[in-house]
Amino acid sequence: MSRIGTADKELIEDIMDIARPDLARKKERRRILAVFGGLSSLALLSVVLTRLKPALPTIERSSVWMDTVKRGSLLYEVRGNGTLVPEEIRWIAASSVGRVDRILLLPGVAVEADTVLVELSNPELEQDALEAETALQTAEAEMEKLKVQLESDRLTEESTVAGLRSDLAQAKLEAEADETLLKDGLVPSLTAKRSRSKADELEAQYALEQKRLEISTKSTESQLTVKRVEIEKCHKQYDLKKRLLDALKIRAGIRGVLQQLGDETPLQVGQHLALGANIARIANPSKLKAEIKIPEMQAKDIQQGQSSVIDTRNGVANGHVTRVDPGVHEGTVAVDIAFDGPLPKGARPDLTVDGTITIERLDDVLFVGRPVNSRAEGKIDLFKVTGTGQEAVRIPVQLGRSSISGVEIKEGLQVNDRIILSDMSQWDGYQRIKLN
Repeated sequence: MSRIGTADKELIEDIMDIARPDLARKKERRRILAVFGGLSSLALLSVVLTRLKPALPTIERSSVWMDTVKRGSLLYEVRGNGTLVPEEIRWIAASSVGRVDRILLLPGVAVEADTVLVELSNPELEQDALEAETALQTAEAEMEKLKVQLESDRLTEESTVAGLRSDLAQAKLEAEADETLLKDGLVPSLTAKRSRSKADELEAQYALEQKRLEISTKSTESQLTVKRVEIEKCHKQYDLKKRLLDALKIRAGIRGVLQQLGDETPLQVGQHLALGANIARIANPSKLKAEIKIPEMQAKDIQQGQSSVIDTRNGVANGHVTRVDPGVHEGTVAVDIAFDGPLPKGARPDLTVDGTITIERLDDVLFVGRPVNSRAEGKIDLFKVTGTGQEAVRIPVQLGRSSISGVEIKEGLQVNDRIILSDMSQWDGYQRIKLN
């Protein structure tokens, strides 16, 4: 191999130092093309990614509740819970102020109408009753005194009238005799005139005393009537005070069960009670009714006479609606149910029950089971199972009247459509889902 001399090396170095502008331009072109290609690839990838559909969520078929749309008859029913309450309840209130002296019975015992529950005391009322009794006795004594006095006056007046009647009769006889003797000339004319004048005077005096006796009789009746009215007034006041005094012994008033002593707090010995304060509550447990609370949106079609079924947990009993509360309390309407037959064993006041009221029977309607979160006469999105049964698609549905077990379909579904009734709120962002 020939050796390269110094001159040759210098020649090679000179050749390598020669500028190559075309080669630089090619390198720059390749670099630009590479950058542009990379950007184009990124843009294309972004477009492809944006056009890709998100993967469908998959749920287990067994984890959701499904039902098939049907056409036929649907019972329009509403349901609520409540309690059994006695139809006959009596609150016993204090008829006067008083202090609790004795509590004879405790809640839960059976009582009769005249059973004494509580004894109260009121010294002022006792004093008033004593004064009323004294006033009555005084009035009755004055009545007897007045009767004696009036009777004495009547007898005196009658005696006067009787004396005048006798004198008049004697005077008439003398006047007639003198007039007869005058005709025969046996007595002077003046004597006959005097006899007749005396008889006429006595006759006028007798008539006057008779009128006075009649007036005295009427006056006697008037005075006695006034006194009778006074005595009657005293009687009423005494009877009232006596009733109030007797009412300090609090009686049940009806046959039943003592449910409560006191109103908001239990009654205590020594407690002062105001007029009208509730003392005890008595209920007749032999006749109960159900008081059911129905959500206000479902109560609009409830009417008296509609049939119902009450579940007491120990059995069911049939009944009918007797009253619908016109007001709404805490979003519910109170409905009273009267029973058509005997109640199951164990039924007692305040027992919690469930009530179902049948509004009407809807014939030839499209219906399905009630979806979760559905509302009567409202719109809702439901997932309908497709023909293959592997997917479900979201569709809008217009609902109608809603019952306990089903809801009327107005628009959006057809007979034999299968829909998901479970809560699907977690899939609100999807229009389709897969079913395993």
